[in-house]
Amino acid sequence: MNLILFDGVCNFCNASINFVIDHDPNQRFKFAALQSEIGQEYLRKIGRETRDFDSVLLIENGQLYTKSDAALRIARHLEGWAWLWFLRGLPYFLRDGVYTLIANNRYRLFGKRDACRIPTPEERERFVV
Repeated sequence: MNLILFDGVCNFCNASINFVIDHDPNQRFKFAALQSEIGQEYLRKIGRETRDFDSVLLIENGQLYTKSDAALRIARHLEGWAWLWFLRGLPYFLRDGVYTLIANNRYRLFGKRDACRIPTPEERERFVV
């Protein structure tokens, strides 16, 4: 299973998950909010703070990816977006620098929900709870 863990109260993060759902016709990815029980369990398992919601986490084939590595690996499998994989050739500090800038300002720029998203009935099977 390829699992994307995301900040469930971040509007930008939720919009990103909607985008992945819309561009992942093979349903390659499953999802869980970092604030959920399973998200918290994964954070503890990998030794991260249970309040650390500043990066999307991708668990792909048992391997953990964070920040720009996670985002680019996700995009690589999305219909029409695989071309972004070439950005992996950019220096890591530059890719993650841009990622961190957006992540640190995401609530101010895009807003925040009071609670994690509730998947629609059609999406429910794609969310790990």
